[in-house]
Amino acid sequence: MSDARKYFNLPSPFAMKRGGTLHGARVAYETWGSLNATRGNAMLILTGLSPSAHAASNTEDPSHGWWEGMLGPGKAIDTTRWFVICMNSLGSDKGSTCPASIDPATGEPYRLNFPDLSLEDVANAAHALVKSLGIDQLGCLLGCSMGGMSALGYMVLHPDSVRTHISVDTAPQAQPFAIAIRSLQREAIRLDPNWNGGHYDHERYPDIGMSIARKLGVITYRSAMEWNGRFARIRLDAEQREEQPFGFEFQVESYLEGHARRFVHSFDPNSYLYLSRASDWFDMAEYGNGNMMEGLKRIRVEQALVIGVSTDILFPLEQQEQIAEGLQAAGANVEFVALNSPQGHDAFLVDIENYSRAIGGFLSRL
Repeated sequence: MSDARKYFNLPSPFAMKRGGTLHGARVAYETWGSLNATRGNAMLILTGLSPSAHAASNTEDPSHGWWEGMLGPGKAIDTTRWFVICMNSLGSDKGSTCPASIDPATGEPYRLNFPDLSLEDVANAAHALVKSLGIDQLGCLLGCSMGGMSALGYMVLHPDSVRTHISVDTAPQAQPFAIAIRSLQREAIRLDPNWNGGHYDHERYPDIGMSIARKLGVITYRSAMEWNGRFARIRLDAEQREEQPFGFEFQVESYLEGHARRFVHSFDPNSYLYLSRASDWFDMAEYGNGNMMEGLKRIRVEQALVIGVSTDILFPLEQQEQIAEGLQAAGANVEFVALNSPQGHDAFLVDIENYSRAIGGFLSRL
């Protein structure tokens, strides 16, 4: 656990969009830099599905964060200028209340008794956190991947609470391909006998389901171009191969296995299921009488930067273009950046140089 981690107790009861309430719930967050006298330099970062609030090292926790190259003194997100807050999503097991948390009504983990989770719930929790810090309007709201959808929810649900917005590799609604992939990931977990209807423990844990879910994810987070460039058809050395029939033979198989092994026990399977489905449910069309562009037009910000990657198959570039068009139609001054990074959806975590140039450039002009 990070020494820098702070907790905000959500209002109790905390009403959920799709019904049900949470009592005694909280979200984990970390901060960098300090608020200025006008409280106008606050930036909130909303994360993708699996990261914690530890986006970068700080004085309380010197360990590297998931966006270390992007955030810090003199970096693209300059913490000598910005007061940065990164929140762990409600429903995530990295410190926030989630299906693995204890339900105060029963004294047992919520498991599948956790209320249906939407990204609007994540957004409302984030807004409550920001208000608790005495911030009426964010100088900038930045959302990556799933966090970008939560950010759109934040802005449409809380008008005039955000001055500028940075949208990174995200979507205004889940498309069939993304839904299909996430559906397969959830099915892999649910069909693991050890999942046991959500009743597993460390000894009887759905390792195989989580492993397959993670491999499916990693395959879609990167592009075919990168897989070809990194692995081609290179085979494993004889001593690295599995003895059993149909065992691993190619380097790419071994790479995916290593990725999965590192992930499997680091994330709660039920939390994964809830956040995955929340991503499928999110749709800006709900705020525009069934029309997505009309929904986006209800967002009011002064300036926005929308970044996408041509090789992203999970949140394709056309979806970033829709966000840019919608925000522009709503009156924002929008910059749209299409990057050609070969890394696909994960480029924002890997191609720090190009993302730094885009994000740092935008922030320097504010």
